[in-house]
Amino acid sequence: MFEMIPTMRMRNSCFFEATVAEGVSGFCHYNYMLLPVGYGDPDACYHRLMNGVAMWDVAAQRQVEITGPDAARLTQILAPRDMSKCVVNQGKYVAICNHAGTIINDPIILKLAEDRFWLSIADSNMLFWSRAIAAERGLKASITEPDVSPLAVQGPQAENVVAHLLGDWVRELKYFWFKPAEIEGIPMMVARSGWSKQGGFELYLMDESKGTQLWNLVREAGKGWDIGPGYPDACERIESGLISWGGDSDDTTNPFEIGMGKYVDLDVPDEVIGIQALREIKQNGVRRHNLGLVLDEGAPLTASHRYWYPIMVDGQKIGDMTNGVFSRKLQRNIGFALVATRYQNGDRVELHKDNQVIKGTLTNLPF
Repeated sequence: MFEMIPTMRMRNSCFFEATVAEGVSGFCHYNYMLLPVGYGDPDACYHRLMNGVAMWDVAAQRQVEITGPDAARLTQILAPRDMSKCVVNQGKYVAICNHAGTIINDPIILKLAEDRFWLSIADSNMLFWSRAIAAERGLKASITEPDVSPLAVQGPQAENVVAHLLGDWVRELKYFWFKPAEIEGIPMMVARSGWSKQGGFELYLMDESKGTQLWNLVREAGKGWDIGPGYPDACERIESGLISWGGDSDDTTNPFEIGMGKYVDLDVPDEVIGIQALREIKQNGVRRHNLGLVLDEGAPLTASHRYWYPIMVDGQKIGDMTNGVFSRKLQRNIGFALVATRYQNGDRVELHKDNQVIKGTLTNLPF
């Protein structure tokens, strides 16, 4: 038995006490915070997400706030997607890249005002990156981490729960759009979004002192739909074909390789970071692409933070398996395969994992 001591390098979220009361059984490290990843019964959590409604502490999905006269310009420089068409209260999924066109984060960018944006980030330090770019370009923009902590409500009954809590107006929200809201003096932004394909909302709490209060209000609102705690579920996200930046990407992965090409606009200004490299990659042709992999046999796989096992054909490595899990839906071991583009849906391959050779078939995503 050991004790984990929270520090400024690894903080609790404002929902921490509520998750402890719910029986949280495990955490992972994400954006210098503790992210819940278990409540003792993964089958129940999966069933709740797929058939009902679950609430997730995803406060580790931090925000980078960009404000000031050059906020819109800086946001566009960071994002190889045309942000000029983004209006207030709209969000855009973005593949942020470095100068080589390698993806380094995949946030939702939320436009709160013409001169105010949030980058709702994955697990890499976009605060430092954004500040460095702003300083390098001499831009007038303030870049901070605001007091914002998302609470996700996910599953096919999520809309009913959030409507019961806040009103039927939430049913009209389009995907990635958001609006400000308040309940019992608790300020938030309500977005139709979340890291699942089962539908849902994220409540961007804007006062961390109200974390337990908001959790309890959502819990109460969801009683009629048997709401319960959950977390970003590896099985559901793999079955659904959702990419995990940093897990399904490496130090050379570009957006085209992992199905994010539709979120890249090659005609954005030349000053956008990585755009010239992305144009060259597109012109020269993409070397790898992301497919599904269904294995013939083997003990049930468990999700891991890092797979990257070799995939072989005729003794030659053609790519890597970047994740794996036993699919409850398919009752088979499945995962993602980042492989050479000449290999396609239906091709037979061999996975080399832990001194085992397991045969499998490549397939399109989602499964």
